[in-house]
Amino acid sequence: MPTAPSPMPSGQAAEAGPLPEATLTAAGVRVLRGVPYASLDGVRPLELDLYLPAPQPGPPPDARAGARAGARAGAIADVRGCPAVVFLHGGGWRLGSRRSAGPAFSGVVSPFERVAAAGVAVASADYRLSGEASWPAQLHDAKAAVRWLRHRSGELGIDPDRIGAWGESAGGHLAALLGVTGTLAADAPLEGAVGVTGVSSAVATVVAWYAPTDLVGLPGDLGADPAATDSREALLLGGAISERPDAAAEAGAVTHVHAGAPAYLLVHGEADRLVPRAQSIRLAAALEAAGVEVELVLEPGADHLWRGSDEAAEDALRRTVEHLTTRLGPSPLR
Repeated sequence: MPTAPSPMPSGQAAEAGPLPEATLTAAGVRVLRGVPYASLDGVRPLELDLYLPAPQPGPPPDARAGARAGARAGAIADVRGCPAVVFLHGGGWRLGSRRSAGPAFSGVVSPFERVAAAGVAVASADYRLSGEASWPAQLHDAKAAVRWLRHRSGELGIDPDRIGAWGESAGGHLAALLGVTGTLAADAPLEGAVGVTGVSSAVATVVAWYAPTDLVGLPGDLGADPAATDSREALLLGGAISERPDAAAEAGAVTHVHAGAPAYLLVHGEADRLVPRAQSIRLAAALEAAGVEVELVLEPGADHLWRGSDEAAEDALRRTVEHLTTRLGPSPLR
């Protein structure tokens, strides 16, 4: 079993602590579980699981980082300058876990291991759920995960300029927002001050599966009541969409689209009844209008979570691996 991180000295934030020991999968992927990336007063530690590609020969990219973190982290850092992606889970912002990319992948080789085996490190992060905090806490946490990964990239052997975002459903919503809010000022309300600060939260590419991207338009797409106070979106926003239209607009990636945003891959089931395909179509159109490169894939017959189509789940993962390795580039010596 992985070794838990050592107790923090008094006054030291959990996100600054030593890394746990890695376990090795059959494919040679190194897995570090339960790594704290941010600590908040009165809130559970925010943690992520790291999936690092098989180590490559040669010295670590930052010898000073290896010296600081000791032999244990030095063993991690021999994965030299690989690209990475932050994964954000689904669950309607109400539930879910960093350990899952959705039920379609239960009982098979982890999608995170498959991405890492292709040469892209994965940091699968938990974030505060809507029962713990309202919007924009979830985006603050996602940005904190990116900043932590960039801040500690030297000892992890990750290229800080090649970090992407990937998510499914509610996590896809957050990944899509990361792509269009990466150039905010450090003191901007959506940037937040969770965890490591003073480091960019920008990402180099985005993959979003069946993501809500326009919360203002979602009730219309669903034929639902925007005044409902018990919808997933209302619980996220802390009030009905009709009562909090500004917050609902702020929480939609379509609102923040701008020229210069990174390339996007949007994959959505044509038969999605929970988050209609119009949500991805609308974001794709906005990105195209801004001159941003975007690929939109609509999977025939697939409902939310790829239900009804095993082929859609496999195709989405294949396209994701291809997009990430193409846009972020391979690990050295691969």
